[in-house]
Amino acid sequence: MDVISVRVPRELKKMMKEVNINWSEEIRKFIEKRIREYRRLKALEEIDSLLSDIPEAEVGIAKSYVREDRDSN
Repeated sequence: MDVISVRVPRELKKMMKEVNINWSEEIRKFIEKRIREYRRLKALEEIDSLLSDIPEAEVGIAKSYVREDRDSN
């Protein structure tokens, strides 16, 4: 596992020591969560980009295809 460093104000460090929290684990979870959120956002942006290249169908076209399919049986 790699190590990263984070600088915090002295007062904050003092407050961190007063509570019983595994700060390394908390920070690791936060970073993982932010990466998942970032990847989701990028995936949604890519999907939006791909969908914007698809021409729009006429209004009611899906309904007409369903009706045509039903009528053919």
